[in-house]
Amino acid sequence: MIADPRYVAAALALAERGRGTTAPAPCVGCVIVSHGHVVGRGWSQPGGRPHAEAMALAEAGAAAKGATAYVTLEPCAHESPRGPTCSALLIEAGIGCVVAAIGDPDPRTDGRGFAALRAAGIGVECGAHAEGARRSMAGFLIRRALGRPFVTLKLATSLDGCIAMADGTSRWITGDAARRHAHLERARAEAIIVGRGTLEADSPALDVRLAGLEGRAPMRCVLSAEGAAPEGWHRLATPGAIAELPGDHVLVEGGAGAAAAFLSADLVDRLLLYRAPILIGGGRAAIGDIGLTDLADAHGRWRLHDARMLGSDRLEVYERVRQA
Repeated sequence: MIADPRYVAAALALAERGRGTTAPAPCVGCVIVSHGHVVGRGWSQPGGRPHAEAMALAEAGAAAKGATAYVTLEPCAHESPRGPTCSALLIEAGIGCVVAAIGDPDPRTDGRGFAALRAAGIGVECGAHAEGARRSMAGFLIRRALGRPFVTLKLATSLDGCIAMADGTSRWITGDAARRHAHLERARAEAIIVGRGTLEADSPALDVRLAGLEGRAPMRCVLSAEGAAPEGWHRLATPGAIAELPGDHVLVEGGAGAAAAFLSADLVDRLLLYRAPILIGGGRAAIGDIGLTDLADAHGRWRLHDARMLGSDRLEVYERVRQA
């Protein structure tokens, strides 16, 4: 089998279309290639069904026979009342080879998908773009490993680390391009969290204001130890209460206190830092006290994954470094 990992990269790009909509299933992508031509494309649909492989096979039709299926996750092998297994569909379609990025940690599949394919005489290769696949499906993987959703903390600051003027004025720290990117991040999360102070001071809508994605607004949550949540909101008494939320992706967006609470609890997996080329001086700090007592403990915890310019603002994406 001569596999082309570029098609796994294409499948990963397709998978991103479903992020934030597929839970409890992962966001998976699939590309079917026959004689050097893409004949089928698919990605997990809202709620998880149809699966990426089913969508790609439906598009490929008879051209799937003898073709290579590039998938971001091991095809499922566990029976479900919602539809047949993807491994069975691939076998029935006469796929010649399957190239997957990573195996499925779900104990109902976990190697059984690959085993079923091999038993049917289908070549299997695993490991292409594995790191990218783990990043793409981080919500699914974190939920299964730690029993909670994947948490992204978003901070929009001045160069000197302020999120607002001393009087609380914060509109706008960053420019249009950065704010549009932040709205895309909202569309990829099932829940969004702000602190009680931010809720009362700003009354944020927390909607998605991007054409075509208006319906992807996440569940609105307020982090507050006491007091009722407003109508249409969900109250979280502690950061750990995110384990009870539906979905696999949470965006923390608003308030130095909320940011500090999640950092103190070591529940932040990814940090989005939007930095505007302005100086405020004497403004409100982006993060409250996180309980750090030794500067040495601050080092080695974050790894820069991406950095780019969004208009005049700079976005830096950091990932939490955790021991395996």
